[in-house]
Amino acid sequence: MTAVSGPRLFARYAYAPNALGYCGPPDAAAMAGGTDAEIRELARRFTGAWPYLRVLSRMTGITDPLDVRLVESYWLGGGIGADVDPAAFLSNLLTLIGPMAGGYWQHLTADLSDEAAADHSFHVFGIYPWTRLLGRGPDELPLRVLDNCRITPARVCERNGSTLTVRARRLRWKGGQLFLSEEIPRVIEMTTPADESVADIAIGDHIALHWDHPCGRLDTDLVERLASATDRQLSATNRRLEE
Repeated sequence: MTAVSGPRLFARYAYAPNALGYCGPPDAAAMAGGTDAEIRELARRFTGAWPYLRVLSRMTGITDPLDVRLVESYWLGGGIGADVDPAAFLSNLLTLIGPMAGGYWQHLTADLSDEAAADHSFHVFGIYPWTRLLGRGPDELPLRVLDNCRITPARVCERNGSTLTVRARRLRWKGGQLFLSEEIPRVIEMTTPADESVADIAIGDHIALHWDHPCGRLDTDLVERLASATDRQLSATNRRLEE
């Protein structure tokens, strides 16, 4: 794989939720092909991902929160972030995000330590409130948000111009439990930014998806890391949902 800087890797995964208006500053055009310096300035305004990177930086001794090792570990799980103590990480994280969350997110307590991990899967399933809405009304919206917000590994089966047909597992909810389906076909439109991470995607490649946006190729190790982090998080979250 071509080496990529930490800021640019951050932008590849943060682009889609930012473009959709879900996360980060508005009108962040630099997330689509900006310089590292521009991306660094914008990354500090992502109230979801940035606190994780700050805490990871502090706990690993890696001074740059946008070091590629920390960015990769946050978005995909595993790696250097897997070595930090989950309870200590959660304590540090809540110190940062607690004042921003306010009274609405009353679930942000030390009780989350059984689910905690220094990665995006924990943010989606543990920190965000969407899993707490399942089974309390229509499940379609929270399930769709959870499925699209998590980072999904997918295998490219067909390419037609800017359209990819991939096979990927979808998130399901049944019997009070979250689980992943078998791999099913899914059509993805490759939109801006079409940089080197996606421009030459070919049949057979494994890629990462975030809100239906291809974030780049994944090698075998990264596919396994992402799958493992997702499975771990679903198991931990399901234990909480059973209570």
